[in-house]
Amino acid sequence: MEFHKLSALEIAEGVKKGSWTASEVLSAHLDRIKKFDGQINSVVTLSEESAYSDARETDNAVSEGRDPGPLAGVPFLVKDNFCTDGIRTTCCSKMLSDWIPDYDATAVKRMKDAGAVLMGKTNMDEFAMGSTTESSIFGPTLNPRDFNRVPGGSSGGSAAAVAAGFCPIALGSDTGGSVRQPSAFCGVQGMKPSYGQISRYGIVAYASSLDQVGPITRNIADMAAVLGVLAGPDPNDTTCDAYERPSFSETASAGIKGKKIAVLTGYDAESMDSPLIEAIEKAVEYCRSAGAEIVEAKLPITMKHAVACYYMVALGDASSKLACFDGMRYGHHSDGRSLVEMYKRSRNQGFGKEVRKRILIGTCILTRGYYENYYVPATKVRQMIADEYAELFKGVDSLICPISPALPYKKGLVEEDPVRMYLGDAFSSIANLAGLPSISLNIGFTEEGLPTNVQLMGPRFGDAGLLALAHAIENKAGSPPIADIEKKGGCRE
Repeated sequence: MEFHKLSALEIAEGVKKGSWTASEVLSAHLDRIKKFDGQINSVVTLSEESAYSDARETDNAVSEGRDPGPLAGVPFLVKDNFCTDGIRTTCCSKMLSDWIPDYDATAVKRMKDAGAVLMGKTNMDEFAMGSTTESSIFGPTLNPRDFNRVPGGSSGGSAAAVAAGFCPIALGSDTGGSVRQPSAFCGVQGMKPSYGQISRYGIVAYASSLDQVGPITRNIADMAAVLGVLAGPDPNDTTCDAYERPSFSETASAGIKGKKIAVLTGYDAESMDSPLIEAIEKAVEYCRSAGAEIVEAKLPITMKHAVACYYMVALGDASSKLACFDGMRYGHHSDGRSLVEMYKRSRNQGFGKEVRKRILIGTCILTRGYYENYYVPATKVRQMIADEYAELFKGVDSLICPISPALPYKKGLVEEDPVRMYLGDAFSSIANLAGLPSISLNIGFTEEGLPTNVQLMGPRFGDAGLLALAHAIENKAGSPPIADIEKKGGCRE
């Protein structure tokens, strides 16, 4: 049985019916990781002993007639900034290279409670600061669709693992596109839910006002099921809203007939790779054929100010959050002749180049003078962006726009043209600034085998309606296949 080709819901159904066991499914996926991950480097830590223990517990529940949970026996991986009880959690940084938490993040706990089996941790940009997954202390991850390209970031390991068939579900964190952009680059489906939809407790923060946990899957039905497991209030996270969630799986198949969907205009389409423009055109036609009304929308404030606003807010927040890693209480320690020298050595040696750069910029932004002239105005612009979207969604149900202006980058571009990397967040960061739900949806592949995609956005806590839109488009476009990593990255020559 080729378990790696099954969806999460197909695996769970088979486990519940006794068609196969959770242990068999786990063994097959672990074998696939061991056989092929050496080519792409998506998994940094495997937790086989605890995984087999969890799988046996699921099998025992089935044999004893107990409910094994909606995700019974489904193997999953999580980004290496999720706290995992007894399993190394490094944020792919020297600063936390030997840290083992003694508790699970709420998202991890809820997955386990639903019967899913945690296999280990995935590669990422150090402390989630990047968009290529090339800054990890474990080395870069490669794109399973084309080994000459990056998988995106910072959740590149999670997206690459799902695309390669190492797991049907992986979790990532999204601060400015870190779930959706790598999902787009690797040809899978990724979602950033509304801010406050899922608990952030146990996630090592980058920027708390922007961060959100997001699922990565190969189809929207699996995504809806995972969101149903993860969403809900948590007393450990006061930013996680306490409201009655709908059944995401039921609403995902509700259809979009009669819905009004906006298509973003007013940006420089000539600066985008042409297959991505064509992907938007295809998605629009799929929506029309499903009975939706299409209108155009412009967001001038967002398009002009989003990138600058995002980096002001994110880097200021990051400087504050990462101040706790001082070589004394947390993280890598290096001796010095004085307390100040110890701090300097510990942080210089513990953090990589990109993280140090972002901390320094963020510290500058929060300094008196710069704070009043840059950070405070950025927070005001952020509210203006949120208001612009709130006004838009008074008249439409959803928005279709790009997720990235480019197809997957070739390796090394982050060093050659870092400004292009930052500008690549122009479309993805806006959902974080406004706290909106957003889905990166695969629309097919180019002749060279590179993924094409669109971004779908909805109003705050309109996650269910957004899943319905994604499901309707996926019904026309088809769900993406697993990358053929056995044949040079699956990219046709």
